[in-house]
Amino acid sequence: MSDPQLEAEPGSFRDPDSRVFLSDGEVFRALSARGAEDWRVLRDAPLFDELISEGKLVATEEVSTSGAPDILTGEVTAVLKHEKIPFISYPYEWTFEMLRDAALLQLELIERSIKAGMMLKDSSPYNVQWQGSKPVFLDVGSFEPLRAGEPWAGYRQFCMLYLYPLMMQAYKDVPFQPWLRGAVDGITPAQAAAMFSSGSDKRRKGVFGHIRMHSRLEQRYSNDKGTDVKKNLGSAGFSTELITNNVRKLQKLIAGLQWNASDTQWTEYGTVNTYSDADREVKDSFVSQTAAREHRKLVWDVGANDGRYSKLALPHADYVVAVDADQETANQLFKHMRSEDERKILTLVGNVCDPSPDLGWRNRERASFENRTDPDLILALAVVHHISIAGNVPLPEVVRWLSGFDSS
Repeated sequence: MSDPQLEAEPGSFRDPDSRVFLSDGEVFRALSARGAEDWRVLRDAPLFDELISEGKLVATEEVSTSGAPDILTGEVTAVLKHEKIPFISYPYEWTFEMLRDAALLQLELIERSIKAGMMLKDSSPYNVQWQGSKPVFLDVGSFEPLRAGEPWAGYRQFCMLYLYPLMMQAYKDVPFQPWLRGAVDGITPAQAAAMFSSGSDKRRKGVFGHIRMHSRLEQRYSNDKGTDVKKNLGSAGFSTELITNNVRKLQKLIAGLQWNASDTQWTEYGTVNTYSDADREVKDSFVSQTAAREHRKLVWDVGANDGRYSKLALPHADYVVAVDADQETANQLFKHMRSEDERKILTLVGNVCDPSPDLGWRNRERASFENRTDPDLILALAVVHHISIAGNVPLPEVVRWLSGFDSS
């Protein structure tokens, strides 16, 4: 750590005991005395090595505090070094299957943590990132010792950021991405109740308990202090068995949610496009030769469709981000990558005419898509005319956009 003046990562400031910072391109986490104590409980538990070996928790080690920036309210007691994720993405850029996989990972971690005598402070999908098609939990600082009698503090957050978006898309065929992009804290129980208000809605799995009852209870106790609610739940005998049962029911519910979208003109792109075999070979050769000119750290494949050109670029790159604006196309591509256990191609939903902006506190908490990192190569095959015609963007503007990147 050579820059002690470095500020914390802008998206890591809500936990007073744990903050992430960057130094020389590496990722570190500063811990308070309490955070360090919780970390060492996790580190010494068999669960820690199990989750890392399974690829479900980011690889982490404790390092010297020498040179650590002063970014906590109190003294920095410990510093952790994390494995760096190649590209940071956010839930409003994920496909339906990605959000569902992340939700199931979150629930698995909670259940296994309880068995190990620990719990997670929160239930935010922003604590999950991707190594290709595999979700990885990043927030080591979220683990803390289990406190008997306390409720699952992250349940409401889990509903707002995982469950309600998934139910909305599975039951209503309404994409969740615009909702999560419009409200970084997610969909409230009251908002979800308004969406699921018909008689047929109320009979759908999970709606009555997790939406209707949740909304009513929240309204009833809206004026009660959180500490009073915790105290009442503790005195009523709120047990870890209740949390575990709730987690298992949620696992069953979420595993059963399916989004059966109708095919679009792009979902069968690889089999119905108008290219002849000769044209396809020319295009494949051009992409392969261009990618092979030098090895790249990061490649963007904009308008990735079936991922054909992402795969052609991958032998010459450390990592590829395959982006498509079509919801179902991106979802199908992710499922394909997942079936191959692909760890170096990340699939995202994104529209270059309406990219993810800077969001959150001071517009710095969640960085815009283009500001997160610069690609070394951009593939934009058969995309420019879509931007110009469908997006009504003048061609000179498209050229200026592409030339603004420090890439090929």
